[in-house]
Amino acid sequence: MTAPLKARYFTADGQAGSARTLPADPFDGVVHEESLHAAVKVHLANRRQGTAAAKSRGEVRGGGRKPWRQKGTGRARVGSIRSPIWRGGGIVFPPVPRSYRLGLPKKVRRLARRSAFNARAAEDRVIVLEDLTMERPRTRELVKLLDKLGVGDHKVLILTAGKRPNMSMSARNLPNVEVRHYGHESAYDVLWADSVVIEESALAAPVAAKATGTSEGASDA
Repeated sequence: MTAPLKARYFTADGQAGSARTLPADPFDGVVHEESLHAAVKVHLANRRQGTAAAKSRGEVRGGGRKPWRQKGTGRARVGSIRSPIWRGGGIVFPPVPRSYRLGLPKKVRRLARRSAFNARAAEDRVIVLEDLTMERPRTRELVKLLDKLGVGDHKVLILTAGKRPNMSMSARNLPNVEVRHYGHESAYDVLWADSVVIEESALAAPVAAKATGTSEGASDA
């Protein structure tokens, strides 16, 4: 049995405290690489728009008349100026709009989420933070807090115990900071971040009250 994972702890004003032991769910110490690979592959595939398109020789306008007679000119025989080997012609096997969407079993999705958390915790990239109460959106205050936590130059995923509209608005102008409601993050969200900051009360919430994680789709970006 692996030893319990621990994480650094900070107060709401950025003061360091004693390390906290992370709960066994989801921090059980197991990193399942196959499920992580599948989750990332599905997530990236579902982000694709699938709108690339081109015209085949049958769809390009024109080219109905034979440009010159078949024999006697000394030139290669040609049936249409819209041949794929001609400039302005059609495309051989052109891309057509399609869906790249893939699915992922719920158990694999949950295993990937736990594995992502365990991977970050094993690297000491998980921080437990005292619950924040932001009276109004303040990007500057959030930047100062992240600097105190030592992650100001990292890609940071902040997981809150509930809806934090002021925190979300404070972070929306920061390209390297994402705010999610704890339990609604995907494995890709956790792997994307260099550091994961989790509010203390989110970890203390009953497991049954937490969501199982979002699907690995484009909305998880």
